[in-house]
Amino acid sequence: MESGPAIFAGAAFTLFGGALLLWTTVRALHREPVAYGVPPRTAVALTGLAGAVSLLLGVWCFGRL
Repeated sequence: MESGPAIFAGAAFTLFGGALLLWTTVRALHREPVAYGVPPRTAVALTGLAGAVSLLLGVWCFGRL
């Protein structure tokens, strides 16, 4: 009964984390700003960290099934 919310949360976290990491990588490779008003290295590091944490949360949710 509790697997439905875990699947939804896992899918949401995994898709968001993967998309954020992909978007950050593409922006950084094209030397475009990741976040306006923030130094590029800081922006890439923080968005990469947020994407990785979200991806790990999604994997953790799927592991709880």
